[in-house]
Amino acid sequence: MKRILCYGDSNTWGYDPLTTDRFDANTRWTRVLGKSLGGAYEVIEEGLNGRTTVWDDPIEGFKSGKDYLIPCLESHRPLDLVIILLGTNDLKARFNVPAYDIAEGARVLVGMVQASQAGVGGRAPQVLLLAPPPTTMLSEYADMFAGAEEKSLKFASYFARIAQEMGCAFLDTGTAIVSSPLDGIHFEAREHRKLGQAVAVKVRELME
Repeated sequence: MKRILCYGDSNTWGYDPLTTDRFDANTRWTRVLGKSLGGAYEVIEEGLNGRTTVWDDPIEGFKSGKDYLIPCLESHRPLDLVIILLGTNDLKARFNVPAYDIAEGARVLVGMVQASQAGVGGRAPQVLLLAPPPTTMLSEYADMFAGAEEKSLKFASYFARIAQEMGCAFLDTGTAIVSSPLDGIHFEAREHRKLGQAVAVKVRELME
């Protein structure tokens, strides 16, 4: 059985922009991925609301993806593949970082996985880097994410460059899904389904 770790934020956790609760197991894109791949795969969900790539959150705390990545890899090893979907929370105005630096934060995480021994036989797992889709019209998060829309439009090209330079697989999620108009940053149920199916296609290309 091949083991896949999905490392992300609230969109990997399964935040429902309509109810603000968590989507059930049949809806979350990670579970859709697992069902699409079949019984030869185990998909591990590691989503945390508010998680960033590398930035320490001075308000919420304990949100840096960099700080938890190594313990996470070690606790779930051996892993065949690590899927990283982070960057949306880096758009918060409190961090004041450009899209270029957000992609560089993703580079750090990719490098950490590639330098690890969390794969089969002590090797490094493969990495699939996902670029988050652009944000849409922000509602209640407008002040918190001021300027996010323009920055997020650059994610696809910047994250693609990082993947190419780091020698890992890449998928621009913006080609498959859109952020919800309800809050501008989260995925609705139908988008979770489409994302899980799109990622499954990519995973099969990598591992079969």
